[in-house]
Amino acid sequence: MNVIMMGVVGSLVAGMLTGVGALGVFFFQQLSAKLENSLLSFAAGIMLAASFFSLILPSIEYGEQIFDSKNMAVIITIIGIMSGAVSLSLMHRYLPHEHFLSGQEGPDTQKITRIWLFVFAITLHNFPEGMAVGVGFAGGDISNGMSLATGIGLQNIPEGLAVSVSLLSIGYSKMKSFFIGFLTGLAEPIGGLFGSVAVSFAGPIMPWALAFAAGAMLFIISDEIIPETHRSGFQNLATFSLLIGFVCMMYLDATLG
Repeated sequence: MNVIMMGVVGSLVAGMLTGVGALGVFFFQQLSAKLENSLLSFAAGIMLAASFFSLILPSIEYGEQIFDSKNMAVIITIIGIMSGAVSLSLMHRYLPHEHFLSGQEGPDTQKITRIWLFVFAITLHNFPEGMAVGVGFAGGDISNGMSLATGIGLQNIPEGLAVSVSLLSIGYSKMKSFFIGFLTGLAEPIGGLFGSVAVSFAGPIMPWALAFAAGAMLFIISDEIIPETHRSGFQNLATFSLLIGFVCMMYLDATLG
C-alpha cells in the first residue's frame, strides 16, 4: 500500500505542475508559434528520455529477474511497447478529440463542445504519463519513480502553459483557461493509481506495464507532438528543443534514478 500511495502522490504532484504552467495565462495573452513549438518539443524530449531510461531499460531488467532469461525479457518489453502504442492509436481513432494545430479528429465531434474536445485530447496525453509514474514507484525502485515524477512534472509546466494560452486565444476567459489547464493535470494521478495498483497486485506484469507506458508515450511523441511542432517552419528549433528536453531528463535519471 505504501508504494501505491507513493505512485498516486508522485503522479499527483507531477500533474499539479500542469497548473503551475497554466498560471502563465495571467501573464501571456498569446504564445508565438516559435515559442509554443519550442515548449512542446522540450516536453516531448523529456517524455522520450523517460520512455527509454526510466521505462524500457527497467522493463528489461525486471523481466530478466522474473523470467531468468534476457531473451524473454526483451520479448515481453517489445509486446508491452506495441500494446501501449496500439492502445493509444485506438483511443485516438475512436475518441473524439482536437489537436491545437491540425484540428478535430474522431467521430461526431460537432455535437461535442470544443472545451470537451480539448479535455479528451489532453487526457489522452496525461493518463499514460501518470501511469508511468505509478508503475515506476510500484516496482519498489523509489529513485526511478522520483526521476520519472520529476521529469514528467517538468514537462507538464510548458504543456500547461501552452494549453491554457491556446484556450485563451479561442475566446475563453483567463480564469477558465487556467482552471481547465489545471484540471487536465488531474488525469495523471488517475493513471498513477491505475498503474501502481495493477503492478502491486500482479508483480509479474511489471515488465509489461513499464513497456506499455513507454509505448503509449512514444506514440504520443511520434504521432502528435513532433508533427504539430514541425508545421510552422521552426523544425530546426523544435528538434533542438526536443534534444534539450531529452538530455535534461537523461541527467535527472542518471543522478536521481
